[in-house]
Amino acid sequence: METKQMTVTSPAFESEGSIPSKYTCDGEEINPALHIADIPAEAITLALIMEDPDAPKGIFDHWIVWNIDPIANIPENSRPGISGKNSAGKTGYHGPCPPNGEHRYFIYVFALDADIDLPAGADKVALRDAMEGHIIGQGSLMGVYGRNR
Repeated sequence: METKQMTVTSPAFESEGSIPSKYTCDGEEINPALHIADIPAEAITLALIMEDPDAPKGIFDHWIVWNIDPIANIPENSRPGISGKNSAGKTGYHGPCPPNGEHRYFIYVFALDADIDLPAGADKVALRDAMEGHIIGQGSLMGVYGRNR
């Protein structure tokens, strides 16, 4: 099955642009609003993974969510689906907070042809395993953030 390309944007920042501090540990630490275009008509649900590949100890998971209604807009400061465990050991959104330099933050959105049967608090590995064979659309948005010290 072919995976359709979706477009993920945010009114808060441009693709590859700076993430405003409002969405980081230096601000309100709330999730930015997201807009998802070109969601496949047959999508049952969406899943979202936000990660920082530049973290000192390897990829840091900032936001893991699944069973999001397949709608085009995820509001700012929301819990759009079932929250998984991030690398901070908590559920929900964990804003960018790089210990040094400027880091890249990738928000991946997946359209799925089935609901995900996982308990709240499951991790990214469990989500990726559960999504296997069900991804019918995919898109991403990357933003950068560096702390002013």
